[in-house]
Amino acid sequence: MARMLFVGTCRSENPTKSVLPFLSAVGAAEAGHEPWVALVGDAVVLMKDVVAKAVVPVGWPPLREVLAKVVAQGMPLYV
Repeated sequence: MARMLFVGTCRSENPTKSVLPFLSAVGAAEAGHEPWVALVGDAVVLMKDVVAKAVVPVGWPPLREVLAKVVAQGMPLYV
């Protein structure tokens, strides 16, 4: 098992990039690793409820669904 830190820097204007750290963390957790997520700079706005509900990336689940998995699995989330 490895500890992994996934850092997000993109805000809602690029929804596909903004969801990637969360998707990567969920995948790492499912593979048996210990993921952490950190949001820095522009990405901190993703923690606003209204913004998280509005982010829908191309080809991936909406941020609200992926974020719910991160929270349900108890992953550390640093903002």
